[in-house]
Amino acid sequence: MNTIDRNASIAVIGAGSVGIAVAYYLVTQHKATNVVLVDPRDPMSLTSAQSGENYRNWWPHPVMTAFTDHSIDLMEAIDRESGGMLNMTRGGYALVTRRDKPQDLIDDLYRGYGAGSAQIRIRESASCDYEPPLRAPWQSAPAGVDVLLNRDLIRATFPYYASDVGAVIHVRRAGSISAQQLGQYMLTRIRAEGARVVRAEVKGISGSSPFRLEVATAEGTSSLHADVVVNAAGPYLQDIGAMLGEEIPVKHIYQQKISFQDREHAIDRKMPFTIDLDEQRLTWSVEDAALLASDPQTRRLVGPMQGSIHCRPDGPVDGNWIKLGWAYNKDASDPHGEDPLDPHFPDTVLRGASNLHPKLAAYIGRLPRGARHYGGYYTMTDENWPLIGKMKTPGAFIAGALSGYGSMAACSTGALCAAWVFGQEVPQYAMQLTMDRYQDDVLKAELAKLGGGCL
Repeated sequence: MNTIDRNASIAVIGAGSVGIAVAYYLVTQHKATNVVLVDPRDPMSLTSAQSGENYRNWWPHPVMTAFTDHSIDLMEAIDRESGGMLNMTRGGYALVTRRDKPQDLIDDLYRGYGAGSAQIRIRESASCDYEPPLRAPWQSAPAGVDVLLNRDLIRATFPYYASDVGAVIHVRRAGSISAQQLGQYMLTRIRAEGARVVRAEVKGISGSSPFRLEVATAEGTSSLHADVVVNAAGPYLQDIGAMLGEEIPVKHIYQQKISFQDREHAIDRKMPFTIDLDEQRLTWSVEDAALLASDPQTRRLVGPMQGSIHCRPDGPVDGNWIKLGWAYNKDASDPHGEDPLDPHFPDTVLRGASNLHPKLAAYIGRLPRGARHYGGYYTMTDENWPLIGKMKTPGAFIAGALSGYGSMAACSTGALCAAWVFGQEVPQYAMQLTMDRYQDDVLKAELAKLGGGCL
């Protein structure tokens, strides 16, 4: 045991996008001193490196809408301060269905926007004054939501979608960012304020404000004393919780994506981030279908599958990469084990996505050289809301369980957690993102009806 102790006022465990954001707001907004970020890996090299790098301000519950609106406010401020370093675009989110008037989705819009429901515009005429998608500059894009219920208007605006699309919900305060650039900007500011990034793995925690953290580094094992501990350990939230004697109610579900150069120009560069909401049935040859059905691991690919396949232009507006994802995996797995990358996924997501984007069929079985197939863990609560605030242990806080929306919500998560650490006032919605929500029977019933709390 190395007997040289190190001291910190606040130890933030985890240097992903969320941990970095917590440290950023601690030092920039609250002027915290002697803050240490602790992680055994390079910053933003685990789950954050697999980010979809998207953002939106619509969710089917006003708490999550307020939460992400807050985060977008903060990201826009950083983009302005940094001279556009975040590469923000504002093409929006297009939620697409073949149904003519999906009243349940429209009802979700009004529920999610709550007091902001006046921003919802129903477009039932082909001659309405609807503004088509504009990816950049983000400052010029409209806010609110346009609900397109006229097929002629949809064909004229989105000619690259399949011809059977019946409705498009175009969320306008939405788009893409460079999550890595956001992280690098924050790290630069953090270091300039005197905070440290320590390459170490936390092996144990003892005491309570002050805490003694046993940490393993390349030089050996030593200890770190901290008055406050923030658990921002991503897929390892439960490990840190257990060291504090607490159970963290999360599970870890591995989801996958592919990205590649769109040499066939299958996707229009002006296209919003698009989600096909409808149930999918994939087309297979008779032989392939029989083979897939014979294996319990692939049997689900030949039956009806859930919707929510997403596709978007990736990178700069004038680039040529695209990204596809489909979070159809429902099986929790252990983030300490080998990543359960599915070799069938690229073919599966291409077949599903080509039902809405027909030109993508050209890539089935022939992805371009250099295509990336990757994945990351969605660490999530059953209701798919984050956990931000005090833990039971005095002096310990949590910032995590951000499932697949960590990049878009990192800023508000960091700002809220930093406010909790300093005992400052937080927005009303923030109370429902703490562990205390599990004592609120009314909220629990609401979330049960939503079946997951978010899209």
